[in-house]
Amino acid sequence: MKLPLADEAEVPRAKIVLYLLNPNHRAGKSKARFFASHGFKADDWETLAQALRQHAGEHHLAKTEATPLGVRFVVEGRMALRDGAVAGVRSVWFVERGERRPRFVTAYPLKRKQYL
Repeated sequence: MKLPLADEAEVPRAKIVLYLLNPNHRAGKSKARFFASHGFKADDWETLAQALRQHAGEHHLAKTEATPLGVRFVVEGRMALRDGAVAGVRSVWFVERGERRPRFVTAYPLKRKQYL
């Protein structure tokens, strides 16, 4: 099974610019180093947002977890990066109860042995 409505998934600008590509964010700085080193930039955040949607639509779900607030989905697989490299990436998405569209939560590189 794949992430439902992956092509319509919500990837907020703030989540990319202020978190995933922010080298000063306490929890996001290592992710920012990874994505920035592969050519993604905050001033072109839509490119990373689209790459994340594509990643979610191409790979089967690694995990699904129902919570009182909705359903959490974890997608793992190879992701084409802006510089032409390919890396294993885990992306996390959430569909709130009563909603249909998934919302982006986070993404980070997998260790090489986790996706080979």
